[in-house]
Amino acid sequence: MSRNGSILRSVDWLTVGLFMLMAVFGLLNIYGASYDFEHTDFFAFSSRSGKQIVWIAASLLMGSIVMLIDSKSYDILAYIIYGLWILVLLATPFLTHDIKGSRSWLIIGPLQMQPAEFAKCFTALALAKYMSRYEYKIRDLRDLLVPFVILIIPMFIIMVLQKETGSALVFAAFFFMFYREGMTGYVLLIGAAAIFFFIIVIRLGVIALPLGTGDCGMLVAMLLIMLIELFFLFFILNRKKEALILAGGVTLCYAVVCVMSIWINVNFDIASTVIAGLSVLFLGFLALRWRHKEILFLLLFSLFSVVYCHSCDLVFSHVLQKHQRERIEVLLGLKDDPSGVGYNVNQAKIAIASGGFTGKGFRQGTQTKLQFVPEQATDFIFCTVGEEWGFIGTFSVLVVYLIFILRLIYIAERQKDRFSRIYAYSVASIFFLHLAINVGMVLGLLPVIGIPLPFFSYGGSSMLGFSLLLFILLKLDASRVEKMR
Repeated sequence: MSRNGSILRSVDWLTVGLFMLMAVFGLLNIYGASYDFEHTDFFAFSSRSGKQIVWIAASLLMGSIVMLIDSKSYDILAYIIYGLWILVLLATPFLTHDIKGSRSWLIIGPLQMQPAEFAKCFTALALAKYMSRYEYKIRDLRDLLVPFVILIIPMFIIMVLQKETGSALVFAAFFFMFYREGMTGYVLLIGAAAIFFFIIVIRLGVIALPLGTGDCGMLVAMLLIMLIELFFLFFILNRKKEALILAGGVTLCYAVVCVMSIWINVNFDIASTVIAGLSVLFLGFLALRWRHKEILFLLLFSLFSVVYCHSCDLVFSHVLQKHQRERIEVLLGLKDDPSGVGYNVNQAKIAIASGGFTGKGFRQGTQTKLQFVPEQATDFIFCTVGEEWGFIGTFSVLVVYLIFILRLIYIAERQKDRFSRIYAYSVASIFFLHLAINVGMVLGLLPVIGIPLPFFSYGGSSMLGFSLLLFILLKLDASRVEKMR
């Protein structure tokens, strides 16, 4: 009795309250999204709202069990649980049939379960276990080799074997945790640059140059690479003389190419690549001369960027699937398909915009009632919030999520042991990325990749998966309080 009382006193009830607030408001919106005049019973098990009530109750029951388990068990069993779940992920594609283009659902009698939703939790535990070793510290990229392997294995299985790209991309959230634990910010810079260069090459690649041959995409990409080199040399390394030499050399090369294009047909894609290659050689000379880590990073970054930019078209045309290419084309404005690939996003924007400032009212959304937006109770649940509750509703939801994520970060920072802190930051990062991607795709800012909004979207796997993530964290945090007494 005293142990149970101690657990109750140690729980972070503010976080529990935020969880319940999101789950209950999400339930109301699921009911609003799936409501029709023939089936009005809120609690009927045949309705989505009735099923979601069951999943919320199951999550609370699971959370209670998690809170009763000794917190040391999560550390001790982390590798075992991770390994067993990898086997589950591997077996899933062979035990199920194709559902909407993916093989990521296990069917157990009347129930369907998506193992990928739980893989995030078990991966977080495994990473926390490995990175909390006494001698472990992130000093360079070699120290991240094993954590990267732990991370990439479930990502590869989910993306390649299960063909569930959205769920796999969420694992990128762990890079925020790596950064907090000492990973250099240059890794995040490379990731951001990769996305930025991809957009430039694909979006501007359709615009022909007025001089010679080639397209604006490759020209702009190569110029940006050299601008980054100049910025790094001038401001970060404080090598102003070398930066001016590079700037003068690049300007002279482009001036010669532009003059040549008056008399001969110059391919600016090739010319820009050659000039960028010369800048890489110049950086190589500086690296041999100075032997600094920073200049070596700049050299490798530039070399990688040049090669990467030339591979973007190949990846876009031959690696991405047709529906993925079409979604990116619609997002970048290269294709207008309001009745096809762009239908979901267009209808989502209409639904949110039609809600105005205060919304149309609970169960009064016309876009919702007429089922204009597919998956409106799952991936596009934010549309229902916008239409029925308006700007006030969507703003309030985002504020609650902001408070929730900030609270998770606060909990992470107050942990006394590395295992709990690393796991807590992993949880906060996962919730943040889910929120950003889901809201971003609904608003048309990101491609539609199909991931749920935590505690809002309909579905047992997502509700249980997110709840497991959260309640393990609450148990670890409660144990910290118990140890202090």
